[in-house]
Amino acid sequence: MSVTELKERHVAATAAVNALRERLRQRREMLLDTDLAGYSRTRGKAAVSFNSTDLVCCRTLQGHTGKVYSLDWTAERNHIVSASQDGRLIVWNALTSQKTHAIKLPCAWVMSCAFSPSGQSVASGGLDSACSVFNLNYQIDRDGNLPVARTLSGHKGYVSSCQYVPDEEAHLITGSGDQTCVLWDVTTGQRLSVFGGEFPSGHTGDVLSISINGSNTKMFVSGSCDGTARLWDTRIASRAVRTFHGHERDVNAIKFFPDGQRFGTGSDDGTCRLFDMRTGHQLQAYSRQHGDHDHDIPTVTCIAFSISGRLLFVGYSNGDCYVWDTLVARVVLNLGTVQNSHEGRISCLGLSADGSALCTGSWDRNLKIWAFGGHRRVM
Repeated sequence: MSVTELKERHVAATAAVNALRERLRQRREMLLDTDLAGYSRTRGKAAVSFNSTDLVCCRTLQGHTGKVYSLDWTAERNHIVSASQDGRLIVWNALTSQKTHAIKLPCAWVMSCAFSPSGQSVASGGLDSACSVFNLNYQIDRDGNLPVARTLSGHKGYVSSCQYVPDEEAHLITGSGDQTCVLWDVTTGQRLSVFGGEFPSGHTGDVLSISINGSNTKMFVSGSCDGTARLWDTRIASRAVRTFHGHERDVNAIKFFPDGQRFGTGSDDGTCRLFDMRTGHQLQAYSRQHGDHDHDIPTVTCIAFSISGRLLFVGYSNGDCYVWDTLVARVVLNLGTVQNSHEGRISCLGLSADGSALCTGSWDRNLKIWAFGGHRRVM
């Protein structure tokens, strides 16, 4: 078979796949006669009252000399770890803005970071295809650097995301550009399970994000360049429990809803979506207004839910940070337009464990802590 014939077959196969995908999308829309916002309107629900006085920037954390790529809070809500293009992790006291640790990484090209449940260790992953774990109680070496306590090696592509299993200091899950997720034993450095890869139900593109279910830590979800999210059970590594479709481009961000029964996603297609974990149905799409061309659509870079799930915080590539009312699918605030907002792409964000503060990180090299005003009752 000639190269020309192969190309023609490839074009025909691609067209057939796209046609089937469109038919599936239309069929799903027919079966779902309403969404969450539509149902809420029939019940007379209104958007929560929320404005710039209800979420105020109280601190700016300055110290990185490169773009901030990732952040995470401790469970005690008083410390934040951030990862930057400058090749360092910084651990911050969120109450005083002081740096407690500045960790030089073995690979400067870092993409993710995470605190252990106890807050005594931090992990980071990047383009070296490994996840480095640092014990914050270790003594610094003669060069003033904190030594690596454990290196988790085994991925064949960059490590895009990492998260400790809640309440399990010894277990951590990573997502990678090799299209797999891995459950690690941090104590031994061994891989316990690999999710995807040679298994047919795995991702067909780079894994960009993961989220572990806080209500059932055996379950986690992953988002990928293949435009899908997948649900996994750590006890059954051979196949994905369910695959979730709906996005048209890369799924950059994924996060479980507080009740553990739903999860949210954010994509290069500029939308966020809320899925039901048990049925596989899309409950709601959160889509902002945009121009007539695809290049006018800012991509979604990061998401987080408020402690009740009523609010969804979304960072965008153009520097906007929308606060969505998840119930009625309306934007109630844009942190990108308020005083002391970031001056660049919002690359990461996260809520403190008690829901009292939001931290955002940006390509402007800074992190900002936002404190809630009088709306804790709906948070």
